[in-house]
Amino acid sequence: MPRFSLETIREEFPALRDRVFLDAACVSLASRSAVAAVETFLAMARDCPEPSATLHHIAMDDMRAAARPSVARLINAEENEIALVESTTHGLSIAAQAIPLESGDRVLLCDLEFMQVAIPWMQLASRGVELDCVASRNGEVSPESIAGRITPRTRVVAVSSVQWSNGFRCDLAALSRFCRERGVWLVVDATQQLGAVPIDVQQTPVDFLACGGHKWLNAPFGCGFLYIRRDAMPRLHPPLAGYLSVETPEGGWGAYFQTPSISPIRPYSFVRAARRFEVGGTANYPGAVGLAASLEIFHALGQENIAEHIFGLTDHLIAGLDALGVQIVSPRAREKRAGIVTFSLGAPEQNARLMDELLARRILVSVRYTSNIGGVRVSCHFYNRRGDVDALLNAVDEHRKP
Repeated sequence: MPRFSLETIREEFPALRDRVFLDAACVSLASRSAVAAVETFLAMARDCPEPSATLHHIAMDDMRAAARPSVARLINAEENEIALVESTTHGLSIAAQAIPLESGDRVLLCDLEFMQVAIPWMQLASRGVELDCVASRNGEVSPESIAGRITPRTRVVAVSSVQWSNGFRCDLAALSRFCRERGVWLVVDATQQLGAVPIDVQQTPVDFLACGGHKWLNAPFGCGFLYIRRDAMPRLHPPLAGYLSVETPEGGWGAYFQTPSISPIRPYSFVRAARRFEVGGTANYPGAVGLAASLEIFHALGQENIAEHIFGLTDHLIAGLDALGVQIVSPRAREKRAGIVTFSLGAPEQNARLMDELLARRILVSVRYTSNIGGVRVSCHFYNRRGDVDALLNAVDEHRKP
């Protein structure tokens, strides 16, 4: 039997023994494998098994670097297009600082976005960069409505591939096409999609794609990734620089640091890869180790298999909510959603009361709103089963009875 399968994957998540966990969109559960990988790294940090501290450091560097090819496989990118970052926030902020923008340039986004999609661009206001906002309609934003707002001064379209409050999944392929035709940078927050529904950056080209590890990728906190399209890198301004961004000297760093003639003031040759956009120094090594271990589960299960499993759960949830006569806020069509289904009992206060009752029953969900769109947000992931959905539906039914 394979190490990981959809039939047995719940064994990787012991927290599921005493609760119904339907809130991966907030923060998901780390697997046994990811936790074990971090523990192995920490034991290595404690014991220093290498013969010298220098070799110890290099070994830890190699363990962190193993996350890059695993991430690249996840989105069908090249390893040199992957930077390891602290979070989606970190990745989006790097993109905003790296793209060459001038006074009068405009950034386009929509009113459904999580605040972090807007904040990095708002920080550029002192440089004269301005924001345009497309209004959603019935909780959706069409590619045509975004394309229709692109002006000669629009330099960037920033978008979440899946919106955090209602789970709307945009037509990323159409946005990609519009942006390439107009020479506009496309910056994508994929944190609410990857791990539930795959993205292939070869089939759907984007310039930047940021994703944290602690939601749908089931990794421990503090490490995600930033994809940067290789062809775009020469036009960018890396906002950070550190010695690990420099090309490895002949003989390696160990030999370099033992060379008497080295000087800090000299010409530096930086790597021509996305890791040039990392901090360039000591980063979250345990987080990267945990991320790499967690991604092995996704590679083993297969992203398409995971997506089909999640769609089956969300279809069942939508049908159950319809049977109860509950308002569904999320789009119904599969091509417009991923793992999030949001519903509403009416007023925000009613939704909050339902959430509190569900939490008391150890059924974990959230209430989320943006621009008056939202409600009770349910996140169905690969470790969930129809029984989890049925438990939620039964609880909602009981809550609504007089």
